[in-house]
Amino acid sequence: MFSPTDLKKNTVVSIDDQPYRVVEYSQKVMGRGGSIVNVKLKNLITGAVLPKTFKGQDKIEAAEVTNQTVQYLYSDNTTVFFMNPTSFDQFELPLGSAEDVSKFIKGGGEVQLQFFDGRVISVDLPTTVPLMVEYTENVVKGDTTSSVLKNARMETGIIVKVPAFIKTGDTLKIDTRDGSYVERAKD
Repeated sequence: MFSPTDLKKNTVVSIDDQPYRVVEYSQKVMGRGGSIVNVKLKNLITGAVLPKTFKGQDKIEAAEVTNQTVQYLYSDNTTVFFMNPTSFDQFELPLGSAEDVSKFIKGGGEVQLQFFDGRVISVDLPTTVPLMVEYTENVVKGDTTSSVLKNARMETGIIVKVPAFIKTGDTLKIDTRDGSYVERAKD
């Protein structure tokens, strides 16, 4: 059980048998009346954001959320498929809640699945992933004087803006939060 002052950012709690993550936290100290804590909670199943106020004596239940490292297998038009590499258990998520996986993770790549009450509620991607440039235009002599960006198609099919010196076959670090170029991957 948590007291309201324990509800710091990213704490996972259970309200009405639903898992919520604290996304904003503020505390107001009253004179003799104790304190009031205002939080914004994001439902980990539906994605809805709920504003909530707790008084100093309230108790909040901790959510039993577990993480598991799994392999991304493949995705079709409606579903993304994963497998635990040690137990060979397979898991499915609707494409809408895991569409970024196929953009940034190659088949066989590892991701973290988050579970609540035995069912998958979300996917956590690594912050950066190495991807190979499948195709990009060559630089025209004279276009290298400024920081010109060009499109590069990565091996997963996404298009990323990259600096002019990047060539087909280079391996790059790509940020999974916004799909941007970070740097060349070190060998």
